[in-house]
Amino acid sequence: MLGLIITIVVVGLIAGALARLVVPGRQNLSIGMTILIGIIGSFVGGFLGYLLFHKDADDGFLQPAGLLGSIIGAIIVLLIWIRVGGRRSITN
Repeated sequence: MLGLIITIVVVGLIAGALARLVVPGRQNLSIGMTILIGIIGSFVGGFLGYLLFHKDADDGFLQPAGLLGSIIGAIIVLLIWIRVGGRRSITN
């Protein structure tokens, strides 16, 4: 169980960092937020992989993806995060 958690965090860090490198512009995100975007991206990538290829149907539609699927999912999550976060305004 501990190995699974460590693997999810490491894959989340790699996927989140690569997503931040691919998406243009400056993202003011901490390392923890980068890991979280990568982890969420892994599940988004697993869901998209299930929808497109119908693989791993025994595991259900919400499952972690491999590294490539995690990176693609993290890019999607980061773009959504930037889009939603850009609507907030700070007033004094």
